Amino acid sequence: MLVPQDVAARARFLREEIERHNYLYYVLDEPEIPDAEYDKMFRELGRLEAEYPLLATPDSPTRRVGAAPLAEFSHLTHRVPMLSLSNAFEDEEVAAFDRRVREGLGVEVVEYAVDPKFDGLAISLIYENGILVQGATRGDGDTGEEVTTNLRTIKAIPLRLHTANPPQLLEVRGEVLILKADFEKLNRQQREKGEKEFANPRNAAAGSLRQLDPRITATRPLTFFAYGLGSVEGVNLPRKLNAVMDYLEALRVPVCRERRVVQGVEGLLDYYRMIGARREGLPYDIDGVVYKVNDLDSQERLGYVSRAPRFAVAHKFPAQEAMTELLGIDVQVGRTGALTPVARLKPVFVGGATVSNATLHNEDEIRRKDVRIGDTVIVRRAGDVIPEVVGVVPGMRHSGAQEYSLLEQYPVCPVCGSHVIRLPDEAAARCSGGLFCPAQRKQAILHFASRRAMDIEGMGDKLVDQLVDKELIHTPADLYKLGMNTLANLDRMAEKSAINTLAAIEASKNTTLARFIFALGIRNVGEATAKDLARHFGGMAALMAADEGALQQVP
Repeated sequence: MLVPQDVAARARFLREEIERHNYLYYVLDEPEIPDAEYDKMFRELGRLEAEYPLLATPDSPTRRVGAAPLAEFSHLTHRVPMLSLSNAFEDEEVAAFDRRVREGLGVEVVEYAVDPKFDGLAISLIYENGILVQGATRGDGDTGEEVTTNLRTIKAIPLRLHTANPPQLLEVRGEVLILKADFEKLNRQQREKGEKEFANPRNAAAGSLRQLDPRITATRPLTFFAYGLGSVEGVNLPRKLNAVMDYLEALRVPVCRERRVVQGVEGLLDYYRMIGARREGLPYDIDGVVYKVNDLDSQERLGYVSRAPRFAVAHKFPAQEAMTELLGIDVQVGRTGALTPVARLKPVFVGGATVSNATLHNEDEIRRKDVRIGDTVIVRRAGDVIPEVVGVVPGMRHSGAQEYSLLEQYPVCPVCGSHVIRLPDEAAARCSGGLFCPAQRKQAILHFASRRAMDIEGMGDKLVDQLVDKELIHTPADLYKLGMNTLANLDRMAEKSAINTLAAIEASKNTTLARFIFALGIRNVGEATAKDLARHFGGMAALMAADEGALQQVP
């Protein structure tokens, strides 16, 4: 049906007004009209688009309400890798970073762009000719999950850039998060519905963005802040990062108001202390600040090392700590057989979550810290890092506190009964059973199926437990021998779940050599080393034929 000119003009006006009010409300926090007036315009636009389907453009605000659920997310390879940042925890580490930058550039003083480090989920937004066409999570840095439909539900993200001359391509990098006040409101609603509360804003944001049903994402109070760019085509941008951020702000892309430009290491540390003092009063959670060389040409000269840029660093705030009682010490048998002592704690709330277990790392650490069962200990938790026991409170030790020896307690593996050994040059004691040990077998299979390895959707702890406990699989290779009858007869595995699992196993065959090498779980071969091996040898046959000398030639 052809659209009358006056109707098309009205729809265009409504789209522009609704997006303008979205910007005023969700980005500037300066609403101009009552909610009822906004709702009236939104409903009118919806009616016009329903009557004239040609009006339903990709950048229409009505696209924010979500679409039908997805079966699964597709993967998107980033045009420019989304690298992680190196961390600094002490002032001396910041000074060392500044010294390396100055020496690398041959200058006396460096200008830095600085901003808070959001505790959210990193994403990439792709705009083509000013229209949002694609969005993805960071993933492993090279490949993320495409969550475009979910991102369109976030009202702070513009569906169309506010400019008459948009770039041919603009990739905006930023963070999806939930503001503190919105998080409290969300958990209040969860309590009223009798549903489980979220542990912290970051987990709530990540879970909300990765919903397969975008209509659920649309109900969550997500927001967004940009912190940089990826690929750019068709526009000459300023060569200073702060000016680039000003450009994004002019396009009505949300940027952080607390960003600054400072000079030298003193400027960095002054900013860190200022933001730290204001941390509790900020509307969002942060876990540190980020320092980046402001001059983009200098960034290119400095380049990258391993998986992080040389021109940037994250200065993290001290981890949150709390005291509690150490009730006992258990062990976990890991993928490589390492026995990790785990503190069983009197539950304590720290770092946004209730903690009842914390790692003690290894026996040397237990002795160095003089940790005893019954002690009052200090537990540290920072973000998603595994909670750890960082020390004891000697003045609160009672006479009944018991010393602990892992090797005396566990001369044999508690899972399979194999001998536990500790090599002279290693800190960890290990079960010698290899894949004979069900604990090692389970962890090896879980690692093989994990998102950053073979990415087998649905292959979680409970399913792997059943497969191993019932002796249905003995190595990761056995996953590819599973059939419908085997899976469908397992607990809580209906026919549909079995079909989805088999489809995920089949899909995992289409992977990269680097992911496959990483999935094998070879000791000391992480993601970066796996990529180096894949790039150097080019194929599995060449890698398997390599001797020690050939491996030493890998750059």
